[in-house]
Amino acid sequence: MTITADHAGRRYPPTPPYEVSAAKIAEFTRALGEDNPAYTAERPIAPPTFVAVISSSAWESMFDDPELGLALRRIVHGDQRFTYRRPLRAGDRVQATLTIDKVRNRGAADIISSSVEVETVDGELICTAEATFFHSHEADA
Repeated sequence: MTITADHAGRRYPPTPPYEVSAAKIAEFTRALGEDNPAYTAERPIAPPTFVAVISSSAWESMFDDPELGLALRRIVHGDQRFTYRRPLRAGDRVQATLTIDKVRNRGAADIISSSVEVETVDGELICTAEATFFHSHEADA
């Protein structure tokens, strides 16, 4: 089977809790070459793109769903947008829940719009990460 517009609205279970730590924030900011003091404060906040670390686990649930027929090697990440309610901070315990928002099938490609809600384990919404993926079909032999 392949992904179709009928899969829009599919929501996956939340990821296991992830604890945001000062060490992980420091590691991420070093990789980016960031030197913003907010990222090294006593209780640091994470750079806005850090949420992709958490979202990636939620995306895996969609990529690994056998009903959708997706192959990671044929996926291009086309767009990414983050909408924050508040910064992600060291000490936050969060989980991510993915929803397939829209699917368009165009010739040999599927265009998949998804959103990931990143919430504390207590249910406080921190960020919504929206992404668009382009999935190409295998060429006919």
